[in-house]
Amino acid sequence: MTGEGMGDRRPLASRNTRWAQTLARRMTALSVTPNQISQTSMLMAALAGGSFWLSGAAGGAGIRVALLILAALFCQLRLLCNLLDGMVAVEGGKGEADGPFWNEFPDRIADILIFAGVGCGIAMPGLGWAAAAFAVLTAYVRELGRATGNPSDFGGPMAKQHRMAVATGAALLSIIEALWSGGSWVLTAALWIVAVGSAVTVLRRAGNLVGHLKTTASTRKSESISGKHDA
Repeated sequence: MTGEGMGDRRPLASRNTRWAQTLARRMTALSVTPNQISQTSMLMAALAGGSFWLSGAAGGAGIRVALLILAALFCQLRLLCNLLDGMVAVEGGKGEADGPFWNEFPDRIADILIFAGVGCGIAMPGLGWAAAAFAVLTAYVRELGRATGNPSDFGGPMAKQHRMAVATGAALLSIIEALWSGGSWVLTAALWIVAVGSAVTVLRRAGNLVGHLKTTASTRKSESISGKHDA
């Protein structure tokens, strides 16, 4: 299945970097739990979404630029929390019984907060909610696959890290737009990219899952027929 991770973990190159491993070890040594880190990711997302929202109503270019910088920063801090919670839980051996819930639930809330915030900030809430809905659906299909006994599909083109890259990049590019024209074309384009890209991701993952289910069913049927003949 395209985009499969190792077990239920998203394949991330950053997990193997020295800075991430050092930071994870320091977090593990503290009394911080993986669940608390996951919960913090929702706070970072709320701050990112709020910054995007407020940037649309900012009175001056300077304030808008500051809010866009904060939005980009909080988007990246959300991803950092997502990286560290798994590393502290797995590599640090601090996993908890309710860890699977906190591993998934905050991510869904985070996507909604960020993209709805962008949509409200550019006075296009419907587009923001559409991007959020398709973002949530990408995770739904992945979890549906896992629930049916198949590997987790983390494939793109608009997986979580891609969505945050688009949001972060759009926030930074919007700084130039804020200083030049004061428009919101960049963020509008970013929401369309996320919405359409997430929809494609949903269809791609769904196709992979359906194909995997059919292959598994066909294999079991063949094995059953072969077993009857052997008997």
